[in-house]
Amino acid sequence: MENSPIVVGLDIGTTKICTIVGRRNEHGKIDILGYGKAESLGVSRGVVTNIGLTIDSIRKSLQEASAKSQVDIAKVFVGIAGQHIKSLQHHGMVTRRSGDDEITQESIDAIVQDMLKLAMPPGEQIIHVIPQEYIVDNETGIKNPIGMAGVRLEANCHIITGQVTAVKNINRCVQQAGLDIEGLHLEPLASADAVLSAEEKEAGVCLVDIGGGTTDIAIFQDGVLRHTAVIPFGGNVITDDIKEGCSILKNQAEKLKMKFGSALASSEQDNEIVSIPSLRGRAPREIRVRNLSSIIQARMEEIIDYVFYEIVHSGYEKKLIDGIVITGGGALLKHLPQLVEYRTGKDTRIGYPNEHIAKGADEVKSPMFATAVGLVIKGYQDLDRRNAVASGQVTANITKEKDLSKIAQPSDEPRWFDSLKKFFTEEEEDKKLR
Repeated sequence: MENSPIVVGLDIGTTKICTIVGRRNEHGKIDILGYGKAESLGVSRGVVTNIGLTIDSIRKSLQEASAKSQVDIAKVFVGIAGQHIKSLQHHGMVTRRSGDDEITQESIDAIVQDMLKLAMPPGEQIIHVIPQEYIVDNETGIKNPIGMAGVRLEANCHIITGQVTAVKNINRCVQQAGLDIEGLHLEPLASADAVLSAEEKEAGVCLVDIGGGTTDIAIFQDGVLRHTAVIPFGGNVITDDIKEGCSILKNQAEKLKMKFGSALASSEQDNEIVSIPSLRGRAPREIRVRNLSSIIQARMEEIIDYVFYEIVHSGYEKKLIDGIVITGGGALLKHLPQLVEYRTGKDTRIGYPNEHIAKGADEVKSPMFATAVGLVIKGYQDLDRRNAVASGQVTANITKEKDLSKIAQPSDEPRWFDSLKKFFTEEEEDKKLR
C-alpha cells in the first residue's frame, strides 16, 4: 500500500547498529525498502559506554538505510537490551463503581497506570507493563475482560525494568543523531514478534536471542509473555576465548569462529588444520579445527546451562511444547541446535524473520536482523493501537462507566434503593405529624 506509513526500526547492539526501513503492504507483510548496518563501537553488553562513538555508528547506519530506501528518516522505533534489564511479577486491582457496568479499556489502563507508579529501587524505571491474565470477581483465567460485567477487576502483570541512565543514554544518542524516538521496546520481545508464530506462543516456547554482548530470553505460554531474563554472555565472549586460546588477534578470532567454528567438537575432523597469517613476516600459525570447536563448545555449554536454569526457574519447563527457538547473530554458529537439544532435551530450531517479510534484501532474512525486523513490526502495532484509540474503536459499542449508571436504570422506574429510602422518609414524616 503506497499510503501505508513508513516505519523505521533501529537496533543498537553490541557488535552492530542496524537500521531497517519498511512499509506494510496490503497483505500485512513488510516490504523492506532499505537497510543500513554499521559497526557498533560505543556499546558494551547492550549498554552505551561512549556517546560520541555510538552517535557516529547510528549516523552511518542511518545514512546507508536512507540512501538505499530513498527515504528521509526522522522518527525511529528503538530497541533496548542489556544486563541491567530485570523483570518481576505484580498483582494489580481496581474496584469499579457498579457491577452492572461493562469493563472498558479505561479500567485496564487504570491497572497499568497503577503499576507504573510502583516504587522502584533507586536508579531503575519501569519500561513495560504487560498484563498476563485477568480476574473478574474471583473468576480467573480471563484473557480479555472488555465487555464483561464485574465490580472487582484484577490483573497479573509482568513488569520489565531497566536503569534510568541506560535509557537516558540511548535517548541522548538517538536524539543527537538527529532522530526522534517514536517508541522504545525490549529487544527480545521485538525478536519474538519477528520469528515466532502465534501458535508457538500459544503452545509454549522459549526464545533465545544470542547477541554479541548478551543472551536474551523470553518465555511464552498460552499466548502470553511469562518470563524474561538476560544472560551477560554472548558471541563476543566466545571470540575472546578463541583469541586467548589460540593466541591470535580479535578480528582473526571472529573470522575463524564464523567460517570454521562449530558448537560440536566431535563433528570435526581430527586432521583438519587452519593456517592463520602472523605479523611482520613471522611463520603462519596453524590451528586444529577440532581444538577451535572445543573452545567454542565449552563456552556455549555454559550459556546454554544458564538458559536452561532460567527455563526451570520460570516454572514452565514442562509446558514448552514447541521447545526452544534460537535467533540473533550467535544462532549462525554451526551445529548449535544439536548442542542445545543435547544439553536441554528440548526441540530446537533457528528463528528466521522470513514470515513477516514480503520482499527485500535476502541479507535481512538472517537471524542477526531479527530484532530490527521485529522493531518495525512493533512500530506498526503501536501505530495501529494509537489509530484505534484516536478513532474510538478501542471503546466502540462500550459506553463510558459514568454514563452507564444512567442507562442501566430507566428514568421512569425508580431504583429499589430509592424506593426504600422514600418509604422510610415518609414513615419518619408520619411520626413527626403524630
